[in-house]
Amino acid sequence: MKVFPGVHQAIEGYVASSVDTVQVSNNCRDGAPGISSPRSSRLLCLSTREVCDDFPSIDQALTVPNGLLAVGGDLTAGRLLGAYRRGIFPWYEQGQPILWWSPDPRAVIYPESLRVSRSLKKTLRKRRFQITCDRDFSSVITASAAPRQNQPGTWLNLEMIAAYSLLHDHGYAHSVECWAKGELVGGLYGVALGQVFFGESMFSRVVDASKVALVALTRHLQGWGYRLIDGQVHSPHLASMGARLIARCEFMAQLESWCNRDPQPEAWRVWHS
Repeated sequence: MKVFPGVHQAIEGYVASSVDTVQVSNNCRDGAPGISSPRSSRLLCLSTREVCDDFPSIDQALTVPNGLLAVGGDLTAGRLLGAYRRGIFPWYEQGQPILWWSPDPRAVIYPESLRVSRSLKKTLRKRRFQITCDRDFSSVITASAAPRQNQPGTWLNLEMIAAYSLLHDHGYAHSVECWAKGELVGGLYGVALGQVFFGESMFSRVVDASKVALVALTRHLQGWGYRLIDGQVHSPHLASMGARLIARCEFMAQLESWCNRDPQPEAWRVWHS
């Protein structure tokens, strides 16, 4: 996913592949450019009209680049929530049309299977950080958008920030903040639907800050009855925390079940730092 450190490299590969192997065609509705692969398998160009359920079947996603499904549309709350329920997420860079993805396999973390290394356990025992929830979503998503070391750009543009900030205002997107001596040093954010948390991005300004935020979030999610954390795409960082790869069809079966089940009433209301 775009979520955790190390994933930016993945999008660089995806974007490079899409630019190199996906070509523009001119027969897309609403006048927006369509995209086709060298084999002429067309990707659906989504409408910018008030249509939020016009995604194609995820079985139509490309294998190279892995999971590229559709292009265009918009980032309205209705479309984003509909996308997540279908196992689809937006991922694109400034200057590109909105690209929609559903990779196979899918990286996921089951809360009960979170892996905490020895060194991270030591960090947790020192209690150097204060962890909060939804205290400063704006700062978390802005910090997540900052370019990482040795990475010239970011996929989190102003359009994306505005869209997820609106989801936060509506109670769907949430942030976890990691503080040290009153300073925000790490955190993460994502989208919650039913008993599934779709991780989006995280950042860390000091060692282990984002990992501590993830541990705190996962423990709360487990207590609230959440069954799944979507990690989107594989990264060594996610794997070190217990993420595993599952087939997209298995992931979709879990979404269909768990997105329609309510978590505990105290979810996102009661937070133990």
